[in-house]
Amino acid sequence: MNLTRIALGLEYDGRPFCGWQSQASRCGIQDALEAAIGELAGAPVTLNAAGRTDQGVHASVQVAHFETRAPRPLTAWVRGVNAQLPGAIAVKWAREVPPEFHARFSARRRSYHYLLLNRPERPGLLAGRVGWCHRPLDLELMRQAAQHLVGEHDFSAFRSAQCQAKSPVKKLERIGIEADNALFTFEFVASAFLHHMVRNIIGALVMVGHGAKPPAWVAEVLAARERAHAAPTFMPDGLYLSGIEYDPRFGLPATSSRHPWKPNP
Repeated sequence: MNLTRIALGLEYDGRPFCGWQSQASRCGIQDALEAAIGELAGAPVTLNAAGRTDQGVHASVQVAHFETRAPRPLTAWVRGVNAQLPGAIAVKWAREVPPEFHARFSARRRSYHYLLLNRPERPGLLAGRVGWCHRPLDLELMRQAAQHLVGEHDFSAFRSAQCQAKSPVKKLERIGIEADNALFTFEFVASAFLHHMVRNIIGALVMVGHGAKPPAWVAEVLAARERAHAAPTFMPDGLYLSGIEYDPRFGLPATSSRHPWKPNP
């Protein structure tokens, strides 16, 4: 029987896992999914994802694909796999895709959202689901700072030492910042991101937001291309992989979520 390539739409809470990528200790989200899919497929499978999220980072939208010889209806790859998964991971949809589809390399652009609670008291109800800053933040100052980062730049100052990307040059298409009372929502859109890039940018914007640095400082950090000149990496709690864009010819369902805290239908 021929191999069939299946794409899955996923969502997960990143807290119980050590990140997306498979680990020897089997603590990765990939490990849990491959085990669950393998049970249904009757054979081991290997998943390839659109993005490898870190420990504690969530996904309201993640796309991954695998190949199988098992003849199963698409509904089985949703309900059957979900029955085998821990509660923090869910398959939302499954589609058969052509052999040239690749969850990572076929993606045109990706979106991340960061949710930040800005109040003196730490989060309780939203603990682990939002970042937190106890100092008052100025929305307009952060918006001014963010505009220095939009466009194609060398983001060396905002990448981790463990980043394996071949080039630090990325094109950041959009940074949007909104505030709803104490909840700030940051949106980042790019074709690809460096390791820790979003969390490092959040760290810089928060420093500007509470008055530790002026907005122009972000441009100086960017130009310096030195990680040591930037702010500390911000906590992972509020970070969500929230969108992956593909060519419409692949026929995938909606793969973006503008409000990651609100479940998509």
